[in-house]
Amino acid sequence: MSPIPDRISEAGQILMRMHNPSSHHDGDQGGVFHATTILMVRKNGKVVIGGDGQVSLGQTVIKGNARKVRRLAQGKVLSGFAGATADAFTLFERLEAKLEQFPGQLTRACVELAKDWRTDRYLRRLEAMMLVADKDVGLLLSGTGDVLEPEVQHGAAIMAIGSGGNYALAAARALADSDHDAETIVRRALGIAADICVYTNSNLVIESIDT
Repeated sequence: MSPIPDRISEAGQILMRMHNPSSHHDGDQGGVFHATTILMVRKNGKVVIGGDGQVSLGQTVIKGNARKVRRLAQGKVLSGFAGATADAFTLFERLEAKLEQFPGQLTRACVELAKDWRTDRYLRRLEAMMLVADKDVGLLLSGTGDVLEPEVQHGAAIMAIGSGGNYALAAARALADSDHDAETIVRRALGIAADICVYTNSNLVIESIDT
């Protein structure tokens, strides 16, 4: 039997901190803004990304109506972010620049961003994750260099990130083979996550694109 490694992977550390936001501290601030739930569902000709509005710092709710889901590239790309607010704007700007460099090539733009995120001395300090989607593809990006596309199960492609991500993912998968459309699944799954995760609220921002 192989020995237990002294350190888990970087991706594992990021996920653990996102699912236990109060365990990670940033200087004297008492925590980081990883606590959130972002969900993406692609089903029956529509892709939807939704997120809650709660911003938590340690054990304190700082804001309840933050906008963590945005449209990029003249509205052709959806993006949702789990991480600190300043980091979000930095990565949104970097992704938009890559989309301008590679118009209509979301996968290529995300791969190039992931390379920068992994190797840039400033960007690689950002402990965050993003969900992005256009009419053709949906992807998860992380600072460890991951660019992942969800598999289709029960007629839907689903991914989720953030402290309530696993709850939303499980709920969305349970609803995937129902008659509900993608937006309804996102709303119901995020509502379930908000009922369970103390770092997620029911103030939702939802964006969609027809595919």
